[in-house]
Amino acid sequence: MFNESRVTEFLLVGFSIIHGAQVFIFFLFLLVYISTLLGNILIITLVMTTPQFKTPMYFFLCNLSFMEIWYTSVTLPKMLQDILSETRLISVTGCIAQCYFFFVLGGTENYFLAVMAYDRYLAICNPLRYSSIMNRVLCCQFAIGCWICSIVGSLLPLYWVCTLSFCGSNQINHFFCDMIPLLNISCTDTSKLKTYFFIIAWTVIFSCLFFTILSYIKIILTILKIPSSSGKSKAFSTCVSHLTVVVIYYTSVILIYVRSPKGQTFEFDKIISVFYAVVTPLLNPIIYSLRNKEVRNVMKLVKIRFCAKVKQTVVSNVMVEDFYRKESL
Repeated sequence: MFNESRVTEFLLVGFSIIHGAQVFIFFLFLLVYISTLLGNILIITLVMTTPQFKTPMYFFLCNLSFMEIWYTSVTLPKMLQDILSETRLISVTGCIAQCYFFFVLGGTENYFLAVMAYDRYLAICNPLRYSSIMNRVLCCQFAIGCWICSIVGSLLPLYWVCTLSFCGSNQINHFFCDMIPLLNISCTDTSKLKTYFFIIAWTVIFSCLFFTILSYIKIILTILKIPSSSGKSKAFSTCVSHLTVVVIYYTSVILIYVRSPKGQTFEFDKIISVFYAVVTPLLNPIIYSLRNKEVRNVMKLVKIRFCAKVKQTVVSNVMVEDFYRKESL
């Protein structure tokens, strides 16, 4: 009886979309997804091909952009498919895999934001020793450590989720396989797993946030000691982009994962989830490019070179056409 009633697929409820608006919502999120991919790929390309970007800050930014590409790809393609689909089904294995990779990448983002805050702390508070401390070896160790900590730290929750039984309702009240909605439909007692999950979420989020806040407190105190206003503005401008991303990301994440599961309204959770799963990966390349003078200057230079190359190619083609026309005459 139990084997016959065991759930093999989940139904993702998603959003309550007005009939006839599916096509508009689909193209809206498709535009967001394509823009996110192109924006982060652009940052990675600029960092890897521009000599003045061979610094620790841009090295971590490149890793963050690489992570954001996969982070948004875990949820958005399936979400786009479900908007136009009538079934919106996902297998149990696929749901657990999506949940695992989503939290691996989310945890990695927390670690990278903390490491980038430490990098800004060293650059402003200890500028003379910055190059010797934040060398290439340490940067690679930090990057590898962020990925390993997140991947290994999510293995135990993954194992416990794989042992759960699903034999009742198969409806997940979300647009992707999030942890709490998944635990709520399990036939197994998940009270201990929910407690463990919130302990993990609190530990990772608040430890990284505390480290980031501590770094910025020291940064602000150092900036206030700078005598000239231009020096203060220049020092603070190097932190504005990162600080903006931190505020947007942690505001939405804390609203979801560090409050009690009792009394949660999943419609509200789904709206907040859009911010950290969809909007934040889109805003990151925009913030880092628009708020960063060096990135804007390089993009202008690339645009000028591209236009010059196109113009040169057009002129060359015109000259070749004129030559063959004169020869034919």
